[in-house]
Amino acid sequence: MSKPSMLMIALAPAVLDGADIRLDGKFASGMTTQAGHFPGPFDCILRAFDGSLPFTTEIYDPKVHPFGLTVLAPDAPVTAEHLAGYDVLLCSADDDRNLGLTGLLQGQKTKLVATLEYTLETRRQISALEQHGNPLRRIIRDVRLRLREQKRNAFLHAMDALQANGYPAYEVCKSINDDTLLFLDNRMTRDMCATAAEMAARRDRLLRGDPLALVFSGRLERMKGAHDLLPVAKLLDARGVAFELDIYGEGSLVPAIESEIAAAGLGKRVRLHKSVDFETVLVPVLRDRADVFLCCHRQSDPSCTYIESMACGLAVAGFANDMWRDLQEQSDGGWTCPMGDHVAMADLLATLDQDRAGVADACQRALDFAADHDFDTLSRERMAHLSALAMQ
Repeated sequence: MSKPSMLMIALAPAVLDGADIRLDGKFASGMTTQAGHFPGPFDCILRAFDGSLPFTTEIYDPKVHPFGLTVLAPDAPVTAEHLAGYDVLLCSADDDRNLGLTGLLQGQKTKLVATLEYTLETRRQISALEQHGNPLRRIIRDVRLRLREQKRNAFLHAMDALQANGYPAYEVCKSINDDTLLFLDNRMTRDMCATAAEMAARRDRLLRGDPLALVFSGRLERMKGAHDLLPVAKLLDARGVAFELDIYGEGSLVPAIESEIAAAGLGKRVRLHKSVDFETVLVPVLRDRADVFLCCHRQSDPSCTYIESMACGLAVAGFANDMWRDLQEQSDGGWTCPMGDHVAMADLLATLDQDRAGVADACQRALDFAADHDFDTLSRERMAHLSALAMQ
């Protein structure tokens, strides 16, 4: 029997640099890992991005990268010719441009699989944060979201199988298709996880009473809860809690956060850093210098930040959105507090400051759980799911 072939339509950007194709380094390494776990030819379609990539990049080389690559113009449609001849097609149901693909596979034997990350509730949460202070726009956007969701649901029902990123998406997908695989997306390999020596050093630091080292990384936007960080920090400062908060990221809220740090006189405790390379800078910082990831996400998307921070040995203190609530229950690698409640979050962190051994124990549980969901493991499981479907 011939080896199955697969095509992935991915959301990652590709930058055309003269005759070269420049890819995000994190995406390129991820694709290399996934292609290595699929038993046959593995190709990918990306769309061109008219801009620069913020982190480490790689120039695509078919002699080095074990996957084929087609780059389309940003608004160019995927055609039947692009899809012809593959045994399995994987695409994102979160990308509205994919919702018409089923019509292109008429008469073909290709198995169609969709991934899902965002539930309707998550989309509505994000929309509400983006349209903050404008009720009319929120209502119009909400109607549009609900109408679009009808088309998305029809697309999901047409799939041969589904892969759900995160617990909220899994609840939706398994109600539609029994052949649904749950995965927790991240890019942490086993060698990137915190070591026993680093965990011992963190425990020693906590037990000797060093300031509680809080950290946040991500886009500094309302949808990521960045506007909640300084209110929590100011409450901790007022309670006399020994803490430090390092914030890594860029976004529209940077000026407001800088102003709030200065106005509150928290410059020695709260430090704002620009975005840094994930693997070479952020991961070592999280492993060596942080204790708790302060996650004020108000929406229930399956952010890879959870698993990636936990794999660095950090417990997570987060608002009880649907994703973190379920992940916390499964891992016991952190704590939840009511959504958007700054006082409750500050109370939680103040309590943790008095229970340093408990924090260290939660950090270890977080690491243990994340290590069982490293990128190589989830890639192997996802590709096995797809290859088995392709060979049916």
